[in-house]
Amino acid sequence: MPPSPSLRPQGAEPPIRDRGDACPGALRLHSAADGHLARVRLPAGDLTVRQAEALADAADRLGDGWLSLTSRGNAELRGLPEGCGGQLAALLRDAGLLPSERHERIRNILASPLAGLDRHTAADVRLWARELDGLLCASESATALSGRFLFVLDDGRGDVAALGGDVSLVAEAAGPGAPTAHEDAPGAGRPAGSGATALLRVGDDPAALRIAGPDAPRAALTAAEAFLTAAGSSGSGAWRIRELPDGHGLTARTVADRLHAAGIGAVPVAGTAAGTHTAAADSSAPGVIEGRDGARALSVLAPLGRLSVAQWRLLTVIAAEDGAGALRLTPWRGIVVPGLSAATAAARLRELSAAGLVTAPDSPWHRIGACTGRPGCAKSRTDVRADATAAVTAGTPVPGPGSVSAARPGPGDPEPADAALRHLPVYWSGCERRCGHPHGAWVDVLATAEGYRVSVVRPETAPAPHPAPPAAPSAAPSPATS
Repeated sequence: MPPSPSLRPQGAEPPIRDRGDACPGALRLHSAADGHLARVRLPAGDLTVRQAEALADAADRLGDGWLSLTSRGNAELRGLPEGCGGQLAALLRDAGLLPSERHERIRNILASPLAGLDRHTAADVRLWARELDGLLCASESATALSGRFLFVLDDGRGDVAALGGDVSLVAEAAGPGAPTAHEDAPGAGRPAGSGATALLRVGDDPAALRIAGPDAPRAALTAAEAFLTAAGSSGSGAWRIRELPDGHGLTARTVADRLHAAGIGAVPVAGTAAGTHTAAADSSAPGVIEGRDGARALSVLAPLGRLSVAQWRLLTVIAAEDGAGALRLTPWRGIVVPGLSAATAAARLRELSAAGLVTAPDSPWHRIGACTGRPGCAKSRTDVRADATAAVTAGTPVPGPGSVSAARPGPGDPEPADAALRHLPVYWSGCERRCGHPHGAWVDVLATAEGYRVSVVRPETAPAPHPAPPAAPSAAPSPATS
């Protein structure tokens, strides 16, 4: 699923939810055309080697031999047989991947994957993520959150702050005017964020609240609890903050009252953009990440977000033998292996490249994504992965020259459409749901009954719910009708 839903058209009424969300989990399996699907939540994308080995075993013994990476840094297992739920749960439980079965679908925590690994950002948000996960799993009220509610923790480089979080924390360097953590408050005095402050944001509200670092995880949970109160009083059954109806919306101002009542200091900050470390590494780009004291991390991408068990096990071996014994999954369907030495990093990256993973920014697979498509999804009009693969192999990841519609630059955006296409993510979808599409601006390659329709989606627009007349046929096969 995408980090957030498509933008609601201006003036449209928010939805009324008369049921809980149907998002799959590790215990609630989804029945797909290729068998059952399990989605394993991995807060901040963190995995130990042991946990990664357990996921490989599950995919090998129970699934189709592949692991899928999601746009929230989680992992999915597909092709699971009927009646395997108990065996899967036991595998995950033994590896520590199910700390609370009642909370397993709501542990949606996205964090900057390179925090603390390059030379310019601290690791505070990774510590916040661990503490927030513990607080979530200990909260009775949090079990009412939907499987789509998202926490986003940005280390200050701005890589995940724009990915549509319901509650977002953006790390700041400590400075004058920062609030002080309450020493008698739960969580105070802990190392998480002790040297920094955080900007707390709620939904799309441009205002923010400055929070002391040690209070950041508890503030995020308090904001989520404020959402549950607002959703309950509205009677809308909202799953996400953006779905709250007029008169019941959640803002930084209303959350501030809840924070003060909980003993958490909060200083209002009006309409500031997330500060970014311009020197920080691009966390979406594959390659070797140079860290402090000669340390290196490897960042690779999975073509179309899928890895074979053999590729996954190779990453696990590298993490165990040459790394820090851990892996991090990213919202760009990638994997980061931290803790290598300069002497081993380049050779290991070449090994991963030979195994078929994306290891360089100039790879034709960089920024190319696709939904599951057929045969895994019965709603898809075609096998979009096969079509995307054929197009990339042919050197035409965007079908058909001159076939882009709605790609003209907007006000203040002089970049021509053809230049824009070279820098934007390209996402192939088998139907109008566009499951897993990127956030922000992206090239939409949508299968229709007549061919692929191509357009550019920008943050101020939403994908067309009904396809316009399609582009001319591309190098990739035209989709079949369903």
